[in-house]
Amino acid sequence: MTSFEDFLGKAPEPKQGWSLADLGFTAHFMSQLDMDELEQLTPYRISEIQRSVVVGLGASDSRSLRTPHKVPTSTYGVGDWVLADHTDQIIRRLEPRTELKRRAAGTGVSEQIMAANVDVLFIVTSCNDDFKLARIERFLALARDADVTPVVLITKIDLCDDPASFVEPAKGLMEGLDVLGLNAKDPDVVSQLAPWCHKGQTIAMVGSSGVGKTTLLNAFTGRTDATQEIREDDSKGRHTTTYRSLHPTVNGAWLVDTPGIRALRLHEKSTGIEQVFDDVVELATQCKFRNCRHENEPGCAIQEAITAGSLDAERLERWRKLEAEDMRNTETVAQSRRKSKAFGKMVKNAAKEADRFRGRDREDF
Repeated sequence: MTSFEDFLGKAPEPKQGWSLADLGFTAHFMSQLDMDELEQLTPYRISEIQRSVVVGLGASDSRSLRTPHKVPTSTYGVGDWVLADHTDQIIRRLEPRTELKRRAAGTGVSEQIMAANVDVLFIVTSCNDDFKLARIERFLALARDADVTPVVLITKIDLCDDPASFVEPAKGLMEGLDVLGLNAKDPDVVSQLAPWCHKGQTIAMVGSSGVGKTTLLNAFTGRTDATQEIREDDSKGRHTTTYRSLHPTVNGAWLVDTPGIRALRLHEKSTGIEQVFDDVVELATQCKFRNCRHENEPGCAIQEAITAGSLDAERLERWRKLEAEDMRNTETVAQSRRKSKAFGKMVKNAAKEADRFRGRDREDF
């Protein structure tokens, strides 16, 4: 059996200055390959996905990859590892270590892969009207769902009289959460974020347009992508990034840049909500009644904490909103699955009926 080290040693000398290990190919992915695949297929890490284009990074070069017949590009995420044959046809997707997913836009129940094999999620906001605790909590739940380490970056502190009024409330959203106030244009910004950007690791950035994600991307990668100014009337930015892409950074990490996100719909049964609101969940277990609605029932530990000042009433309302949305998501997905199952059963019965009638026709003949 070829070892992980032997396999990496067989890889061609990288033309781009990085190896499979540099790209993040670990024993987790190696363990999914069989002997034939080791000999005949080449691993690529997906660095860019557009409507009909999938670009993969390998140890020898980067190239456009063809998806299997009738398999949409949305099946893959930036950061995914795939195996391709000598014709650049993707044969299969390797099981990711982590996967950042959200409900796709619209009223459907489909999920969208935002990024795969991510270690750290930079949640970027700024010291202006873009700063919303509820939105940060949604991104925190997204990160914890995927078992990814979240870090909140609050930009434009150089334009704010009181940065602490933004940093401190964010720190209170989750125990042990790292929150940094920074100036994205600071020449030292890469050094400030170095503890979360080790060689071979992957970082994803999410946040609204205009908060400084492209400025941070430029600092990390040495690129000079154009940035867009925010509108003065509402502090909203214009989209600079239009699709997700993976970039090598100056310190050996990999950075997934994403288009600006204002509305984030969590996917089915978000376990991250309980992790972000663990203080509220713990209080709820202490209520006198199991079916307590946390309003005016006697013995409600949550209302007692609000009265005592140890819990913010607005945090309770944000928790209620996310819990209600999570329940609706779960019910909607369950309904969709029941409909799909019923339709499949109907098609199967129709096929059986058609076979039965064809059999009758042969007998009559």
